[in-house]
Amino acid sequence: MLDTTPLILAVDRFADRLRAAPQSRLQRGAAAEALELARELAVRAQLREAPQQEPRRMPDAGMFAAADQITVAGRDLALVLRDEEEVGEAVRLVTEAMARAGV
Repeated sequence: MLDTTPLILAVDRFADRLRAAPQSRLQRGAAAEALELARELAVRAQLREAPQQEPRRMPDAGMFAAADQITVAGRDLALVLRDEEEVGEAVRLVTEAMARAGV
């Protein structure tokens, strides 16, 4: 069984920082960065699960939902990853997005 703990931890860390961030930081781009990450993770999970179908776009549920959106998308992706290289790539995406978000 593939260990996706590094991805879950990275997603949870980003989500926790978003939840603790002031509204002004979310408005300055942290929430938008999180939404873009959630969308990317969701697309990757959908393509893995059903490559023949067009991926659905995750909606913008507002800046206060961004932490929950990356949590859901990250855990969905963790369920369908196939190898450690894919886990590492997903962790890198999360880490880079968190740095760009400034949280």
